[in-house]
Amino acid sequence: MFNTIREDIGTVLREDPAARNKLEVLFCYPGLHALWLHRIAHYLWEHHLKFCARVLSMYNRFLTNIDIHPGARIGRRFFIDHGAGVVIGETSEIGDDVLLYAGVVLGGTSLDKKKRHPTIGNRVVIGSGAIVLGAINIQDDVKIGSGSVVVKDVPAGNTVVGIPGRIVENGHRTALDLEHGRLPDPVARAIRVIVVEQNNLEERLKRLEEAAGISSVGGVMDCARLRVEKQFSNGEGI
Repeated sequence: MFNTIREDIGTVLREDPAARNKLEVLFCYPGLHALWLHRIAHYLWEHHLKFCARVLSMYNRFLTNIDIHPGARIGRRFFIDHGAGVVIGETSEIGDDVLLYAGVVLGGTSLDKKKRHPTIGNRVVIGSGAIVLGAINIQDDVKIGSGSVVVKDVPAGNTVVGIPGRIVENGHRTALDLEHGRLPDPVARAIRVIVVEQNNLEERLKRLEEAAGISSVGGVMDCARLRVEKQFSNGEGI
């Protein structure tokens, strides 16, 4: 037990640059307190003391603002950073070295009493406000961007962003380097492709008009297009 506690504290010190020492981690990290209380509740749940387990999980929620059902299975070196609003459903299964940020929901999509919550692999990072729904599999080394909604299986090593979640990278790199501000934007990419193609078509049309002696006149759409180009060039560029 003490080895597990030391490992948990070491995980916080390693994953959170704001953590300065073990004493601070021990007393000031609700994500850690939520994990420890959940382990007790899960033990009670597994030993058929389900009412006691639910009462303890409710106390855990009141104390930490993190809602973990006592039936959820959580692996080693699990860390909830800034954990306010995190919800982990009853049949969720979480592997080792998983990192969750505030507002993450591992939710169910069925009223049937069966496996209805996600299975999360090892070394997965789920950004703040992300929602993972249903009995789906998020395999090892996956990164899920902030605010994403994931409703389908994600193969190992991928990065997922958007609503609904789309795979935007497949680098098979470690998932512990998720930089939320630098994730690819599939919507911006799609718009960039459209704008580039439109520019090509306009150039061809202009050449045809010049060859036919027709003068082209710019309109309101030119100004609107320039605004769109400027807006998206501040992100990924067009």
